[in-house]
Amino acid sequence: MMVSSSSSSSSCFVVLSLAVLLQFLFVSASTKSIDAICQRVTDKAFCVKTLTAYPPAASASTRFQAAKAALSLGMSYAGKSAVYVAKAAKENPNLKKQFAGCKDAFTTIVYSLKSASMELKESPDTSNYDVMVCTDSTTIVKNLVGKNMDKASKTVMSMTLMMEKILAIAVGATLAVGG
Repeated sequence: MMVSSSSSSSSCFVVLSLAVLLQFLFVSASTKSIDAICQRVTDKAFCVKTLTAYPPAASASTRFQAAKAALSLGMSYAGKSAVYVAKAAKENPNLKKQFAGCKDAFTTIVYSLKSASMELKESPDTSNYDVMVCTDSTTIVKNLVGKNMDKASKTVMSMTLMMEKILAIAVGATLAVGG
């Protein structure tokens, strides 16, 4: 009976040790992937905080997976921004045309980031270009509502500034894959 208990203890220790080791290796891989992206971004602290809080990036085991996650984050944010702007257009008839233009700009960002994501493996340079042209869309939004003083326009401007920070991470991601 003693041998069985000792054997059971040893097995439990080995399994527990492996679990801890695998968790350490997994966290280490995702941290290295996130660091590889954030080294290429001006606001490194924001980049690390954002990607480590985003489960697909935090659980990425390769640089490629982390980059795909960063692009996915950008698509999600741009999509939610487009939905907000579409709602604001309905609620603000005087600014309907401007908000419609903003919605189109955010929708364009979504499509550009989808394209970048699809091209990432085969052509990181093309993927990088697709992300970088998204700044044209953020400039359009700024020109459409940047001078407005209403609450919805100010919210759209805040969203646009955040979008620019997320796009910087997406650029870093394509550079991290492309070298």
